[in-house]
Amino acid sequence: MYIRQQCLFSFEELIKFQPETKLSMVFKTLDLSKVVGGLQKKSKSGPKGYDPENILRALLAKRLENIKYTKTLVERLKSDPVFRYTCGFPVASRIPSEATFSRFTKILSDKLGSLEAILEELVVRAKELGIIDGEHIAIDTSKLDSYDASVPRSRVIHDGEHPDWGSKKDTHGNQVRWFGWKIHLAVDTKSELPVAVNVTPASVNDGTMAVPLVEDIKQRYSGIINPKFYMMDMGYDFDHIYRTIHDRYNAQAIIPLNHRGAYASPEGLGWDGTPLCSMGYQMTYWGYDNGSFKFRCPHMTGKVNCPMGTNWCSSSNYGAVVKKKISDNPRYFTYPRRGTAEWQELYNERTSVERTFARLKENLGLNNITVRGIRKTKVHVLLSCIAFVAGTITVNTSKESERAA
Repeated sequence: MYIRQQCLFSFEELIKFQPETKLSMVFKTLDLSKVVGGLQKKSKSGPKGYDPENILRALLAKRLENIKYTKTLVERLKSDPVFRYTCGFPVASRIPSEATFSRFTKILSDKLGSLEAILEELVVRAKELGIIDGEHIAIDTSKLDSYDASVPRSRVIHDGEHPDWGSKKDTHGNQVRWFGWKIHLAVDTKSELPVAVNVTPASVNDGTMAVPLVEDIKQRYSGIINPKFYMMDMGYDFDHIYRTIHDRYNAQAIIPLNHRGAYASPEGLGWDGTPLCSMGYQMTYWGYDNGSFKFRCPHMTGKVNCPMGTNWCSSSNYGAVVKKKISDNPRYFTYPRRGTAEWQELYNERTSVERTFARLKENLGLNNITVRGIRKTKVHVLLSCIAFVAGTITVNTSKESERAA
């Protein structure tokens, strides 16, 4: 007589003997209670439904595992018991359908503040662990194609909620057009982690979103993250950006001058903001001292051979001297001085935001958008950013644990 032997251990007991997966380690760093606390089913009647925390874990796992479609996520949950258990679903239970995940995304779109709070807590933790430095911030935008079918410009709805046509030059100077959205991102240049993010229709000018990102950083991380420099490309070369960053936040914008379609330099200044002497020559930059930039007579410093010598401007054997403060014109007078090696070294850090976009798109599903509307799109972007920061924290803490062992 054949008697089937029962398993000595349950699946839950057996999984304890397996090495901890990276996915489960990431979930340990996340506190999802702020999001799911208000999503629990209040009525005791009717179907029990699914635990919203488990659904949210599955959506984050979709990013961390770079799963492109929700259909593929559902199939993975059905076929992989370890993956299903890691996301919080009992092994012998039903799995949420694609429609359930879609409805849950709609619910999340009404609780964007809660998702932003999770990203904020992760950024603060990364700062406490020394992963994020926070003194140097790079800002840039990236295109995101809409899941909606494109429409002619004449049929675009300009209400800030619908996708639009956008156009910008890529890194190779080619003009790129797309229908969809723009992701505006502020990144810590040391860790290359996002600290502030926003989404707009693609037609929104880059320069209009720089100050909101700076203000978001200040409001969320005041006293924790105190940036000294903000690096941006020349698409952000607007006077109000320099002035706001300098006057309101006591920091410095590092942005190349964009002379295409620009106004003439203020009277007495050259194209790069260098003061001109009375003969029209650019004066020689002579350093930064006690809050002021110092410029000397170019004849006395050997830069030009002025036909009037030095007597035209000054009777001093030192030559004429002009001093300028940053507050005189934050766009033209930056410290470090634009064009110096120190300024260029800071500006080179701007490429960190480009690498962040590349990782989000290639490894964390940012390009795999399958939702419509700006609020659902922002849920999609925030989930990718949360997964990125949480994964980085997990990798760094596990390395520290290995060193300690």
